[in-house]
Amino acid sequence: MTTVARAEEGTDSPYALSHLDALESEAVHIFREVAGEFERPVILFSGGKDSIVMLHLALKAFAPAAVPFTLLHVDTGHNFPEVLEYRDRTVARHALRLHVASVQDYIDRGVLKERPDGTRNPLQTLPLTEKIQEGRFDAVFGGGRRDEEKARAKERVFSLRDEFSQWDPRRQRPELWNLYNGRHAPGEHVRVFPLSNWTELDVWQYIAREGIELPEIYYAHEREVFRRGGMWLTAGEWGGPRDEETVEKRLVRYRTVGDMSCTGAVDSDATTLDAVIAEIAASRLTERGATRADDKLSEAAMEDRKREGYF
Repeated sequence: MTTVARAEEGTDSPYALSHLDALESEAVHIFREVAGEFERPVILFSGGKDSIVMLHLALKAFAPAAVPFTLLHVDTGHNFPEVLEYRDRTVARHALRLHVASVQDYIDRGVLKERPDGTRNPLQTLPLTEKIQEGRFDAVFGGGRRDEEKARAKERVFSLRDEFSQWDPRRQRPELWNLYNGRHAPGEHVRVFPLSNWTELDVWQYIAREGIELPEIYYAHEREVFRRGGMWLTAGEWGGPRDEETVEKRLVRYRTVGDMSCTGAVDSDATTLDAVIAEIAASRLTERGATRADDKLSEAAMEDRKREGYF
């Protein structure tokens, strides 16, 4: 980055890092630290914007060598087709190996039972934890950020999980001066969050700076949706819409993507990166608070799931 560019970002010295440079440097350091400390790390990759940025950072951290980690996705069976297509295309482009844990497979085998509301996000925990145990993964990268939700704000960058993949907030370790403790007993593993200190706005500004491609679902487009629980949801085999719910075509975009049954769209005319960034800068609602019904199941919904092994 040029001296002029740095000055525009509020830094006086040509040797000072911009806030995006500092965040990038921290994330790259975390990836390299994990590569040096752990034997079988894996990156959670769904095709959502945070996992896309995380993979971009991993590619940078080890270039020109290949990323020394495999990828893992927990497929609910109700994912957005645009996102799955992007996921598969990205895996092929970078010649990566992808592990898929299928919620539908667990339902078909009778291990999990479909919920009455059709939401499968809460059903992801068992497939995720069993896949981690099966693959003997000792470090699992996730794209969680502290600004997303109050339970995620409690997480350290290196977050220990016990032999049952459960999280105990009281076992958090201090992380002074960016020193990360990866010590774990056999059967335990560490969840690693390289984007912990990023905000949603940081993520989008970094996407713009790096020219990172995203699924088109993140930009405004016409889509058939219906209103439920104060959100615009996409119709699908998961159980929507009901008889009293009317489908209409609206100009919308997604701030976050997950299970179609609980991820809402927002009204938007932001079709470009600059327009999305301006929209987010003006927003007073977090992306999960505005568009994720699964976080509204109870006051402590996310923390309860995290204790059980969810990300």
